[in-house]
Amino acid sequence: MAAPVLRDAGTTPVLLQPGDPAPFELLNPAGSSPWLFVVDHAGQAIPRALGDLGLPPGEIDRHIGWDIGVAGVARHLAAELGAWTILQTYSRLVIDCNRPLDSPTLVVVTSDGTAVPANAPLDPAQREARVREIFAPYHARVAQTLDERRDAARPTLLVTLHSFTPAMGGIARPWHCGVLYHRDTRLAHALRDMLQAEGDLVVGDNQPYAVSDTSDYAVPVHGEARGLPHVELEIRQDLIADDAGQQLWAQRLARLLRSLEPRFVAA
Repeated sequence: MAAPVLRDAGTTPVLLQPGDPAPFELLNPAGSSPWLFVVDHAGQAIPRALGDLGLPPGEIDRHIGWDIGVAGVARHLAAELGAWTILQTYSRLVIDCNRPLDSPTLVVVTSDGTAVPANAPLDPAQREARVREIFAPYHARVAQTLDERRDAARPTLLVTLHSFTPAMGGIARPWHCGVLYHRDTRLAHALRDMLQAEGDLVVGDNQPYAVSDTSDYAVPVHGEARGLPHVELEIRQDLIADDAGQQLWAQRLARLLRSLEPRFVAA
C-alpha cells in the first residue's frame, strides 16, 4: 500500500486537518516546581489523512505505537509536584519525536516485526509535512517553555519520561526502571542512586537503552545544549499499565525528586 495522498495547499502537502489533535498538550504552565517533564511518546494519535497507517487491528496499542502508561505517570507527577509538563500527542509510528531529523528511524517502515505500510514509500514532501506539523511545533513548545523559564530566572530540572517493554527479542528485561544519560551525569547519577537505595527495584544504569546524539533528540538538544540538569527515565510498561501503577510510580518519583531538589536548586 502506498502512502496516503495528503491534502495539498499549493505545492506543499498539509498533514493535519480540522479535528486532528494539536501536536502537544501543556500541563500546569503556572506551576511553581523546578521540574519540567517532557514526554516524547505520550500519545498514539494518527492524523486523519493517514488513516490507520495500514496497520493490522490492535497494533497501534502495542509499545510500537506509544510508550504505554507513561502519559498517566506524567499526569500524576504534574499534579503531585505542580510541574510544567509537555506531552507529545501523535504516535511514534507517524514520526518519532525523540529522533534527530537525519535518523533513519525518524519515520519507520517496520517496528518490532510489524510493517507500517503508510510509511513506505514516503516521498520527501510527505516526510517534511510530518516534521513541520508535528515534530517542529512540539519541540518549539519545549524550547519556548525553557526560554520562558530562563527569562523569568526560574530553575529547571528536566526529566524526559519513557516506558519500555518487559522483553525484547524474546529476552526478558530484569529492570524495573532505567536511568539514561549521555555526557552530563549530574542528575542521572543522583536519581539512579536514590532509586537503587529504595531496595525493591532493579535499576538499569543506561539500560535498557543509552542516550546518544544519533539516537536521541530531547536530551542532547533541550538538556545538554542548554547546560540544564537532566535525565531520561524509563519505566517498565507492565508496572504502569493501569492507573494504580501509574499513581504508585508518580508518588514514588515525586518523593524522590523533591528530596533531590536542594542539590540542584539554589536556596
